[in-house]
Amino acid sequence: MTPAATGTAHGFLSPTGVEIAFLLVGLVTFGAAIVTVTTKQLVHAALWLIVTLGGLAVEYLLLTAEFIAWVQVLIYVGSVVVLLLFGLMLTRAPIGRSPDADGPNRPVALGVALVSAAALVWVVVDAFRTTWIDLDTVQGDTAVTGSVLFRHWVLPFEALSVLLLAALVGAIVLSRRKNAAERATTPAAREGNR
Repeated sequence: MTPAATGTAHGFLSPTGVEIAFLLVGLVTFGAAIVTVTTKQLVHAALWLIVTLGGLAVEYLLLTAEFIAWVQVLIYVGSVVVLLLFGLMLTRAPIGRSPDADGPNRPVALGVALVSAAALVWVVVDAFRTTWIDLDTVQGDTAVTGSVLFRHWVLPFEALSVLLLAALVGAIVLSRRKNAAERATTPAAREGNR
């Protein structure tokens, strides 16, 4: 039964079980995101990204947007992270600690991230301060979501697919150049050039 049906107002100090689960999953997702951007091992960062994106999918499920949750799992967790790991393997990125992962601009980046996060939280809280979502009814209707996605967001969707394809081709090209350079510096190749 919804609070409106019982005549009681829903308040900030009387959260429901779904809201508590949403908060807990959000905290775990936030922690995984922090570890993703602060770890110095690239493969670990990609694996923590899987946890972060999976947590977002759970958040969508808690908001009764099942279609968006499965799209999150299939496209982002299933494709983008696999493409990222594939690119790491093709470019022969270091598996352990990466010296390139830490730079002198870290404090500046942290400051920009904190200011951006504060601005985003301010805008979202200000926009949705008194808005409550009724979780008893399904919000993520597949027909409406598909209609909006393929009517208004087709161009960004296709641009993202071209960008991912370009990243994959770039990783293959970089991998081939390194292989050619390694073959040219081997002793057998030097003997053949004489």
